[in-house]
Amino acid sequence: MKIVLAADGSSYTKKALAFLMTHTEIAGSDGHIVVVNVQPAMPPRVKSMVGATAVNEYHAEEAQKVLKPIEKFLQRHDIAYTTRWTVGRPGEEILKAARKEKANLIVMGTHGHGILGRALLGSVAQNVLTDCEIPVLMVK
Repeated sequence: MKIVLAADGSSYTKKALAFLMTHTEIAGSDGHIVVVNVQPAMPPRVKSMVGATAVNEYHAEEAQKVLKPIEKFLQRHDIAYTTRWTVGRPGEEILKAARKEKANLIVMGTHGHGILGRALLGSVAQNVLTDCEIPVLMVK
């Protein structure tokens, strides 16, 4: 089974990863985890001021801050994985990654803001749930 793990570096990502590690039967013996980190896009004026190369380097550095600890953890547990990062709207990019990877499941931590939080702030988890064609496992 191929699983996309949405990783934002928060404690909720750690909980989702811990859940996967304590429930390895979800992935099965041939399981593969694709860890996806989405960096928010910079305003166009920032890119024009500092240059596209500097912005890309910034995104890469920030993504590695999230992905490197997860890579080390998965290596220690001998889990098959790949990592990728992208720039854009998190919900949309997580769904794109799942489609591209032909994933069977998306796993993500949820901040659990509730109805009021979703109404005011929006919710990546809600966006993924609304538009996803495959099962989504939310870990709180």
